[in-house]
Amino acid sequence: MSLRRTIALLAAATIAGRASAMEVTVTLPDGGQAPLDGRMILIASPRIDPEPRLQVELEAPLRTPFIFGQTVEDAKPGAVVALTSTYGWPVPLAALPAGDYTVQAVFNRYETFRRADGSVVKLPPDMGEGQHWNEKPGNAYSRPVRVHLGPDAPRLALTLDQVIPPVKPVPETPFVRHVRIRSELLSRFWGRPMYLGAYVLLPAGFAEHPNARFPLMVNHGHFPADGIGAWRETPPDPDLKPDYSERFHLAGYNRIQQAESYANFKRWTGPGFPRFLVVSIEHANPYYDDSYAVNSANLGPYGDAINQELIPEIERRFRGIGQGWARFTYGGSTGGWEAMATQVFYPEMYNGAFVACPDPIDFRAYTTINLYSDKNAFAEQGTAVAIERPAMRDYLGQTLATQRDENHMELVLGDRSRSGGQYDIWQAVFGPQGRDGYPQPIFDKETGAIDPAVAAYWRDHFDLTHVVERDWPRLAPKLTGKLHIYVGSADSYFLTDAVYYAQDTLESLKPAWGGEVDYGERAEHCWNGDHDLANAYSRLHYDWMYLPKIMARISATAPKGADLTSWRY
Repeated sequence: MSLRRTIALLAAATIAGRASAMEVTVTLPDGGQAPLDGRMILIASPRIDPEPRLQVELEAPLRTPFIFGQTVEDAKPGAVVALTSTYGWPVPLAALPAGDYTVQAVFNRYETFRRADGSVVKLPPDMGEGQHWNEKPGNAYSRPVRVHLGPDAPRLALTLDQVIPPVKPVPETPFVRHVRIRSELLSRFWGRPMYLGAYVLLPAGFAEHPNARFPLMVNHGHFPADGIGAWRETPPDPDLKPDYSERFHLAGYNRIQQAESYANFKRWTGPGFPRFLVVSIEHANPYYDDSYAVNSANLGPYGDAINQELIPEIERRFRGIGQGWARFTYGGSTGGWEAMATQVFYPEMYNGAFVACPDPIDFRAYTTINLYSDKNAFAEQGTAVAIERPAMRDYLGQTLATQRDENHMELVLGDRSRSGGQYDIWQAVFGPQGRDGYPQPIFDKETGAIDPAVAAYWRDHFDLTHVVERDWPRLAPKLTGKLHIYVGSADSYFLTDAVYYAQDTLESLKPAWGGEVDYGERAEHCWNGDHDLANAYSRLHYDWMYLPKIMARISATAPKGADLTSWRY
C-alpha cells in the first residue's frame, strides 16, 4: 500500500471516529417475486437544488457531492438494505463529515444476461435513456430529504418509493425518421433480443424525387437523445429565457443553439445543397450509452451489427446508393474515435472519415497515461514524491479532475465496469473478458496499478495507430487518403497527445498515407477543424462542414458510371 493511501485511510478513520458510526438503511421496492440485483447509490449534498441524483457528474468532481455505492444481489422485494460500510467518494460513508445534507438513494437495477460464450453477468439494461443510472426508466429512488448527519444523528432510513418514468420518444417529422431493428448478431451474443436504432435525416425533396438515390453520412457520437443534433425545423423561440454555458463561457447559448439549428435546416433545404442521408446511431448497451461501433469481447459484434445489418437496412428503406464510394463517417470525441475505427476496420465500406477530437487513438497517450511504459495510471512516482496525473483541465490549463478521482467515482457507481462511465466503457470495449465474465481491468481501480498483459491486448486489438501501422501493407490500397484528424492543442481531456503520436506514425508509412492532421491553436475539447469559428458554433455544423472535402473525394474516386446526378437536384 502506498504511503499516500495509508495517510488517506488514517485520516478517514480519524474523521470517522470523531463523527461516530453512521447507519443508513434503504427499503427496496415491494412488488413482484423475483430477487433484486443492482447498485444502491447514495448521494449526500450540501446543496438543495437540483435533487442530489442530478448533481452527480463524473467529469466534474468539483461540482459533484458525496457519493456512496454498494452492490445488492438476490435481495427480496421490500427488504431493508443497510449501508453501514458503503464504499464512497471522496470518503467512505463512515467518514462523512458531520453537517446538513440533502440525501437521496437510487437503485440502479441489474438484469441477468446469459451470453452465447457461456458467461453469466448481471448488468443494467438500457431502457431507452442512453444508459444513465440517474435517468433510467424503472429505476427506483427515494424522495430527497434534508437532514443533519453526524454523532447526534447517526441513523437515517430511506424508502425507494419513486420510479423514474419511461422516456418520451422523439417525434418524427417529414425530415427526421426513426429506424429500429432487431440485430440477429447481437441477440445471438447476448442471449436475448437486442436492438439497434438510428435517426435518419432525409434530404429535401426526398418524396418528390422517387428515382434519386443518395450518398450516406454516418455521424458517430453518443446516444442521440434528441434525435438529429443541431436540427430545428421552426424559427427560434423569441421568448426563450437565455441561459449561461459554463463549458463555452457564453451567455444565451441556448438561443445560439436554436438559431444555428434552424440555420442548418434552412441550409439543408436550400437550393444547390447536395442531397444525402445523415444517420445518427442508437447503440446503447448494458455498459454505456454507445458501443464504440466495433466488435469486442465484452460487448459483442456491434461493428458488424451496425455495418452489416443496420446500415444496409437504412439504405434499403431510404434509397441509399449503397456503395463504398458514397459513404462517409464523421464525429467528435467518442464519435471521432468511432469514425476512425469504422474506417480502419471496414476500410472499403467507407470513403472517408473525419475524426474530430478523438478519444485516444494511440495508447501511448491514453489521455495522460502511457499504458505501455507507465506502472501506475493515477500517479507518476518520483524519487521522493508521486505526482497525481490530471484527467481534465480548463481553458487556462488548470486541473479540474485527476485520474484517481474519476476512477474512484466510477467505482462508487458500479464495480466490475458497471458504472456507465468513460473509463469503464473503454475497459469494456478495449479489453478481454475476465474469468468472472466481466471486463478484465486495464488497471486496478483503487490503486491505479497497470496490468501489462491487458495493455498488450489493448494494443493488438484497439490501438488504432498500431493497427494501421501493423496492417498497412494490407490497408494501404483501401485506406490511403481517407483519414482526416483534427484536435485542439489544449484539448480538455489531453486527447492532443495521442494525435501527436499518431501523426508521427502515420507520416512515416510507406506508401504515404495521404491523410491530414490539423490542430486548433489553444482550442479545447472538441475542436473539429474549423479555424474561423469557436467550438461552441462549429460543433453544431457537423452535418455539412466537411461537405467540400466529401464532394471532392466523390468526384475523384467514384467509379465509372456511378450515380453522380440523381441526388444533385
